[in-house]
Amino acid sequence: MTALKAELVRLIAEEGPIPISRFMALCLGHPRHGYYRTRDPFGAQGDFTTAPEISQMFGEMIGLWAAHLWQAMGTPSRFSLIEIGPGRGTLMADMLRATRILPGFREALAVHLVETSPVLREIQASTLAGKAEPSWHERVETALEGPAIIVANELLDALPLDQFVMTEEGWRERFVGLDGEGRLAFGLAATASDGAGPATAPPGAILEQPLAALSLVSTVASHVARHGGGALLIDYGSLQSGFGDTLQAMRRHAFVDPLEEPGEADLTVHVDFARMAQAALRAGAATHGPVRQADFLLALGLAERAQALSAKATPEQAASIGAAFDRLTARGETGMGDLFKVLAVSHPGLPPLPGFDLHRLPEQG
Repeated sequence: MTALKAELVRLIAEEGPIPISRFMALCLGHPRHGYYRTRDPFGAQGDFTTAPEISQMFGEMIGLWAAHLWQAMGTPSRFSLIEIGPGRGTLMADMLRATRILPGFREALAVHLVETSPVLREIQASTLAGKAEPSWHERVETALEGPAIIVANELLDALPLDQFVMTEEGWRERFVGLDGEGRLAFGLAATASDGAGPATAPPGAILEQPLAALSLVSTVASHVARHGGGALLIDYGSLQSGFGDTLQAMRRHAFVDPLEEPGEADLTVHVDFARMAQAALRAGAATHGPVRQADFLLALGLAERAQALSAKATPEQAASIGAAFDRLTARGETGMGDLFKVLAVSHPGLPPLPGFDLHRLPEQG
């Protein structure tokens, strides 16, 4: 039994079942045993691999997108370049390299990283040494100041949410409790939660309420609507809202039971991009997308960048570049190019942003 699992069992035995959101928050952010507090989870030696770790081309495309946004903002002499959940710092490093020749951009920016993990902060400092002198923040609110360009890649999927199940009595909240043998188990609240979701839904339908993600999007959207700039949100999820249990756990690049090893496995959920866009609009920002990652990256010139890199590469390097390109743009239900979506929010006075000049596509599957 993991240290966190033992603590969860004691907590639930003393206080009763806990909501899914509290379970996720403790698993990922517990001050001593939380998953993100205690390790570097990225790459082949970790539990999962993100797009910036697959290829420098991903970060370069995001950097060029940020540069275009800065120009659309009127090239302010000072602005904040903020990354929320910056991983190893790889994405920020690639963004800065891709924009180094743009006159005035590097001189105008101040890099801010929103990161709660002491382990990852050390890695980020090493990755960005000689490239930037970032300021670190525990919360996005303290990083937001003046015109801002904000990037969050695979962040929203890790924010805690609550779940409700449709029963004969109505929507009942889903909890993590203990079974008859004292083991962690999912269960339902004894009474219905009025107003938790639509009045009609199929029996057994699961409704997810991503309040933390909606709050973050609203905060970011409200800031750029008032002070200028924009935010780019990239994650796996859906273009349209619907029902379903999307909570999943991953360890060593394989899916595991979310209740089996809390604190030792990554917990994530699928992002409801339609609701994220609605939250941004309510906060006064303009929205762009959401679109699929493959369409976004290709519209920014990923294919041309891969071709340019391959022209100067050895055969082995060219093969690696091609494999990375294929992985980032892979189609199908489980391919990164279709599974991952991209949403931008911006000041309503800005023109259309690059990467979104295509028709919104219907959801597949």
